[in-house]
Formats: sequence, structure tokens, C-alpha cells
Amino acid sequence: MRTTEPGVDASRPFGAHLRMSWWKPLVVLVVPALGMVVLQVVFYQVVGVIEGSDDPMSATFTPLKLLAINLSVALSGVLAVLLLARLARVSWRSLISFPRAFDGRRLAQYLLAAAVLVGAGIGVVALVAPESPGWVAFGVSGTTILMLVITLVSTPLQSVGEELMYRSAVLPAAASWVRAVRPALAVGLVVSSLAFAVVHGSSDPWLFGYYTFIGVATGLMAIISRGIEAPAAFHVANNVLFSSVNTLMADGEGYTIDRSTDTGDPSLLILAGVNVAMVVLVWFRERRAR
Repeated sequence: MRTTEPGVDASRPFGAHLRMSWWKPLVVLVVPALGMVVLQVVFYQVVGVIEGSDDPMSATFTPLKLLAINLSVALSGVLAVLLLARLARVSWRSLISFPRAFDGRRLAQYLLAAAVLVGAGIGVVALVAPESPGWVAFGVSGTTILMLVITLVSTPLQSVGEELMYRSAVLPAAASWVRAVRPALAVGLVVSSLAFAVVHGSSDPWLFGYYTFIGVATGLMAIISRGIEAPAAFHVANNVLFSSVNTLMADGEGYTIDRSTDTGDPSLLILAGVNVAMVVLVWFRERRAR
């Protein structure tokens, strides 16, 4: 166990282990999210100049736009952790895992398991609701290859960035508002999950509900395992595999993510089931490890 730090309550579990003034969580909730939006707009404008685009803010991904959004999220996640560490007067390591140290082996095991579960989920969606993801047709072009390379290199950074922002930072920051442990964890889960859903910008109730559910599931993974290896592994597997399939099924072009009203449907329940399966797996693995 680490030496106790001024802003850490070692008697409380990960996710509810911080002590700070009531206003500081509001800073953690707003500043990194605002910084992410600003970075995305700036990066998109730069990409628009490089590509000579008339509409750099369009929803269709090009290789450079995919790289831009991934880097903006990754940088914002790092900002969130450093900001909370400064405000709470704790080491950034206490926001990655607590009271145990970061475990690379745990991360690798969960990444392998998550890849299997997410791959199975994608397969089921392809069988029962192939029209839901907006796939066009299988196709490989120079754009496809470049998109796949950027996906493999930068999407893990984006996925970890979101976990740093919402599970390492917003979850324990919001939980610090409440003293009793279980209500504190509940508040942290609700606030971080809703913030995670809001930042994805969907007006569709199915999609908004699904993003909220992902936030709750990954938050539970973090609390159960006392760190973010499990949710980060799941997020990386989910985003890399879905981005890769979307790229391959875009008929050689860039793919579009549409989060407007009426774009979600009940097929998202299949993916929600994958989230539940991962939470159960984490619970069994951590229980056995202890």
C-alpha cells in the first residue's frame, strides 16, 4: 500500500478515495471537457487547411481527422489527471490505481478478454442487425490502409484518454462530495457516466442511454478492480475493433459516425450485454485474485 497522501483517504476504496473542497470537482468536470472541444476544433481547422476541405467540421472521418480527434481526447485525459492531482494534492499514480500499484499484467489479461467479448458482440450485431452500424460494403483502398494504421496507433491513446478523464478524474472527484462510501461511489458513477454521455453529443435516446451505460459499466470495472486497467483495456478493445470494422466496411472511403436523433436502435442492447459480461468477468477475476 502506498504512503498516505494529504488528499487521499486510505480507508476508502478506489473511486471514493479523495478529499477536497466542494468546488474543485466542478473544475475537473468542466475544464478538461472544454479543453477537449477547443483542441478538436483547432485540430480540425488545421486538418481542413492541409486537406483543402470546404467543411472541416463534417462528420465523415478522414485519416487526418481521425488522428486529430484521437490526439485531442488523449491530451485532454492527461490534462484531467494532472489537474485533479494538483487540486487534490495527490500523486497522479493514486488516480490510476489505489491502494495497489499499476499492474501491466492485469491490463494485458483484460485486454485479451475484452477483445474476445467485443469481437463476439460485433459478430452478433453483424448477424442480427447488419444495417444498424451504418456499414456500406467491404472495401480496401489507400485510405482504408491509412485509416487502419492510424486506428491501431492512436485509437488506444484516445480510449485511455477517455478513461483518464472520466474514471480516473471525474469519478473520484464527484465522489468526494459525499462522505458515506456507497453513496459517494453512486454519485461518482452517476456524474461521470452522464458527463461521458453528454460529451459524445448524441441527441438519440438509445445512443445517449448506451453511452451512459458504458460509463456505469467501466466505472464499476474501475471500482471493483481498484484501478483503470480493466476499463482502459475494455475501452481500447471496443474502440479499436469497432473503428477497424467501420473502416473496412466503408467501401474504401472514410466512415461517418452519426449520433443525431433516430440513429440508435435496440441492437445496442447486444453491445450493452458485452459491457455486462466484462463487468462480471472483472468481478470474478478480482475476487479470485484476492
